Amino acid sequence: MTGLLARYEKLIASGELRADPDQRRAAVRLDRLQKELLAEQPGGLLSQLFSRKPERPQGVYMWGGVGRGKSMLMDLFHETLDLEGKRRAHFHAFMQDVHRMMREAREGRHGDPIPHVARTIAEDVRVLAFDEMVVNNSADAMIMSRLFTQLICERDVAVVTTSNRPPRDLYKDGLNREHFLPFIDLVQAELDVLGLNGPTDYRLDRIGDLATWHTPLGHEATAKVREAFFRLTDFEPEDADNVPSGELKVGESRTLHVPKMTKGVAVFSFKRLCGEARGAPDFLAIAREFHTVIIVGIPRMGPERRNEAARFVTLIDALYEHRVKLFATAAATPEDLYRAGDGSFEFERTVSRLNEMQSDEYMAMGHGTEE
Repeated sequence: MTGLLARYEKLIASGELRADPDQRRAAVRLDRLQKELLAEQPGGLLSQLFSRKPERPQGVYMWGGVGRGKSMLMDLFHETLDLEGKRRAHFHAFMQDVHRMMREAREGRHGDPIPHVARTIAEDVRVLAFDEMVVNNSADAMIMSRLFTQLICERDVAVVTTSNRPPRDLYKDGLNREHFLPFIDLVQAELDVLGLNGPTDYRLDRIGDLATWHTPLGHEATAKVREAFFRLTDFEPEDADNVPSGELKVGESRTLHVPKMTKGVAVFSFKRLCGEARGAPDFLAIAREFHTVIIVGIPRMGPERRNEAARFVTLIDALYEHRVKLFATAAATPEDLYRAGDGSFEFERTVSRLNEMQSDEYMAMGHGTEE
């Protein structure tokens, strides 16, 4: 099997990828990790030279903005690693498995469940690859430090992960974050932290030929935004039923349920966002957390839906100001969504923003406010 670096350089030479110094540095580092892992196998160079156990290979934590090639490098790492004991998982799904195993361990009276779970995982896994690590609930945060200390330091499991955030920003402002801080210290001590913030946004290559506003409502429009979701997240369409949901923190004491969310992409229905009593804090939390939002089922609105129209205006303002990419299914073009009713004149600004948000210039902007 061809190694990661050789495969990466072949993609550069063929023009499928563009040269990117940060990317290549990560490819070199991942290639070195592959060699270290293979060398310690029975019959490998290190096992031939040393009778005692060699020092465990250091894992890798790759972080950077969306579209920087992190998932592509993770794909190459996993595909080209000729090792049976490798596992690649969505981090959310992995933690769901961990919680299930902990419940089973408690029911089986195994004592402290975390060492038992770590031992069970490590029996079949030498390398854990996550794409992408995000922590958005206190239940995960409370156990991650102890679990990964067991896996990495006690069980010699190599961890490779991607994230949109540097380690210090994981679970930022989260509930009981003080219990999560040892995990950040563990990552910084045990994993090689690499930033990927090069000039090329590969996400645009994936969605460049897809329209963002789809009308009228129906199966064809739904199929288009589904395609956008799977292109952006690398989630397999046949595994659609397992796309994770989540809770988004809004302020200090409230959360917003997100029906589908992974890798910075969230899916909502118009009814959930604008048909219920919501305000600017909800929409700002969404705009700050997700680089792409998919809204399905936007209806035509008249005077009887002035409240929904007003909420929609506030939502679009928040998304626009944070340069969130919007994909939508709607009953009409932006110009025909709200022609009459309180605030219909002011709605013209929203129409203008919705049209601008479909432009190449807007799609090329990075996520976040200008400040």
